[in-house]
Amino acid sequence: MVFRKKNKKDELDKFFRDKSFRNQILRKNKRANISIGFIAVIFLLCFVVIGGYLGYLSNTLPSLSELENPKLEEATKIYSADGELLDKFYLKNRTRITYEDIPPDMINAVVAIEDRKFFSHWGVDLQRIVQAFIKNAARFNLKKEGASTITQQLARNLYLNSRETTWKRKIREAMTAVQIEKTYTKQEILTYYLNTVYFGKGAYGIEAAAQTYFNKTTKDLTLNECSLLAGLLKSPSNYDPVLNPEVSKGRKNLVLNAMRDEDYITEETYQAMIKENITTVLRPDVIQVSDSKVPEFSEYVRQILQNKAEQYGYDLYRDGLKVYTTLDTRIQKHAEDAVLDQLPSYQKSFNSTWNWKSNKDIQNTAVDKFIKDSEEYKNAKTNADKNQIYEKMKKDQNIIDSAKKLATTVQIGFVVMNPKTGEIKAMIGANPLSRTRYGLNRAAQIRRQPGSSFKPFVYTVAIMNGLSPAYEISNDPISITSGNKTWSPKGGGTGGMVEMRYAIAKSINVVAVRTLMEVVSIDKVIDVAHKMGIKSNLRRDLTLSLGSSEVTPLEMTNAFGVFANEGIWVEPIAITKIEDRNGNLIEKVIPETKEILSEGVAYMMTDMMQDVINQGTATSIRQFFQRPAAGKTGTSQNYTDAWFIGYTPQFVAGIWLGFDDARIKFGGAYGQGGRAAAPIWGKFMKLLYDDEDFDLPLVDFYIPNDVIETNICTMTGLPSNGSCPAVLDICLKKYKDKKCPLTHQFMSSSEESVPQGPEMTPGTEPQKDSKPKDTKKEAPKDQQKKELPKTTPPKDDRKTQPPKNINKETPKEQPKKETTKPK
Repeated sequence: MVFRKKNKKDELDKFFRDKSFRNQILRKNKRANISIGFIAVIFLLCFVVIGGYLGYLSNTLPSLSELENPKLEEATKIYSADGELLDKFYLKNRTRITYEDIPPDMINAVVAIEDRKFFSHWGVDLQRIVQAFIKNAARFNLKKEGASTITQQLARNLYLNSRETTWKRKIREAMTAVQIEKTYTKQEILTYYLNTVYFGKGAYGIEAAAQTYFNKTTKDLTLNECSLLAGLLKSPSNYDPVLNPEVSKGRKNLVLNAMRDEDYITEETYQAMIKENITTVLRPDVIQVSDSKVPEFSEYVRQILQNKAEQYGYDLYRDGLKVYTTLDTRIQKHAEDAVLDQLPSYQKSFNSTWNWKSNKDIQNTAVDKFIKDSEEYKNAKTNADKNQIYEKMKKDQNIIDSAKKLATTVQIGFVVMNPKTGEIKAMIGANPLSRTRYGLNRAAQIRRQPGSSFKPFVYTVAIMNGLSPAYEISNDPISITSGNKTWSPKGGGTGGMVEMRYAIAKSINVVAVRTLMEVVSIDKVIDVAHKMGIKSNLRRDLTLSLGSSEVTPLEMTNAFGVFANEGIWVEPIAITKIEDRNGNLIEKVIPETKEILSEGVAYMMTDMMQDVINQGTATSIRQFFQRPAAGKTGTSQNYTDAWFIGYTPQFVAGIWLGFDDARIKFGGAYGQGGRAAAPIWGKFMKLLYDDEDFDLPLVDFYIPNDVIETNICTMTGLPSNGSCPAVLDICLKKYKDKKCPLTHQFMSSSEESVPQGPEMTPGTEPQKDSKPKDTKKEAPKDQQKKELPKTTPPKDDRKTQPPKNINKETPKEQPKKETTKPK
């Protein structure tokens, strides 16, 4: 019962005399007591809950023995889609160093930038936590500013699951940090921290970082080098000195500024250091990859995992991850067998024509690269040692011979994918007989001109514009002047009109150039190619139609998968899921998909590219493989690169053959895509489809409802209006009513001429047959031009394949197929 001091006596008298006043005071006091009691109960409950929660968390903290014996390192295991262990990733020659081996500049740099109160706090910096909370609240982002001490970071790295919910992890992290501070000295904590923390480029620990970035031991690091490495700790990828040198330099200077503020360095030293240039020397060989049967694919997967490490907070080389990939070892073996069946004979053919005496500049380059890639040269500590080793090796005939042999080894990039899922089922990035660890992955990394294998992107846009494969384009010679230069594409140019269907089958260069120049736009072709999966930059000129822009085999294979997958692009993937050592899911990979082409456009391109295999530049495939297939050959200038990209309804595969030094060329027609790459593709598909483990059904390409078969005007590529010179072919259904707008007059027999079929020139795709394909169908007689002289039709391989049911818009009774020469 409380009365105000003022008039206390009067209120007291009134309390005893006035019953209503007395009841009022009593009720008021009762309410106050209830409120105080309620608040006390709430506080007690909160205390119990928080105490219980902290008690629960304390039971999940590492024990004293665990603190004294941190978790053992465990290799990451890589598995194939069929359950085979492909590889293991783990640290190589990981050297733990003592506190005495760490330069004082390294200690000071890390403390200055990561935890300025490290030597005075007890594991947690409460002031820093409050400051970080206020900053984050002001930015409406509670995760923006971190407040973890060095001890807390060590707790997270050694003992805790960094993928837990943030607040729970933070509390456990703080509690573990306090335990660590009770168990270890400050010097021991710093030593443990610098021996385990991640510095990027696969380097865990300061010794690995010193070797990786500067090719030296920790004790030899300079002040500038120490500040650069300390700056990496916040975000190794963002402050990468190789990929982001300017950003890294800014971060390094920030570390130096912090060191100056803490009186670790003087103002004079600070000014001198920020002006001093620093050079990194990458040494990726601190990472060990076990002997793998699929080294290029393993390295491809390792790079993907490394890029995800910071996002998911795992240690790729210590945490014992289980990584499940898309590669099937059975398909990989078929690919390897097909390659090994072809390459030895091609290597022999090349060796018989190559002459080193006339290629001394290439020899010098090969020897120089061979020496600088050698372990002996890379391990030299000083430039003087490197020069001495270089001069010695340059005169060694065994070194010269090895360099020459490696430079003239026929290399290959081979990718097999499932076009519907984007899964990479096989990958060969080097000649199987000359593989080297961390060598160039020619399936995903080498960029070369695809030659004629790029032409389908040009014709795709033409089909998208409403034209039919029967549309005829001039095969007359063409000269293009740009500035003081004149370009006359070779391959074709023999005159007359040629259907797009025939032009792609026989790979006629002049027609492809005219298509890009007269029928479609360069910008549209580039746009469509990029959307289909070509990520490389493409030239914006007419040479684009002949594959002058450099691309990777993986890009080309992925892009052709759009045709096989009925117009849908699927992102290529090599990993299906990642688990931690206990089987907990870290990530399940779901590829991105987009509709790029309509089903009809995709099918019409497939129909045209089946002719490439059946009676065009890739007929060599039919010696081995008879099922429905489509694709395109490619040969770059002077037989430098040989390509074939092809697909069936179930798989898409791309092959590149060539040399690492583009100045080395096959030098003969045996280096054409149809002779070098296509047979490997055919042999591989035979092995795959004959494999009883897969039991792949016989299926043809899906024919969508938006494709019809009708009479096509050969001059406009549109459905015939009844007066057109027409053939029976396919077109998009939506254009069936868009008839040819022209009224045609037929020439008399004496006026009509029949030019000879186009002849290819050296350096372009071979023409097995100078006549067009025999699939051109006659229109009804009242729509035909005067009949041309008959020729003997070539063999039609597709007669042995399942019949196709295409919606017909013409009379049921059609004349027999007839082969005619280009008009």
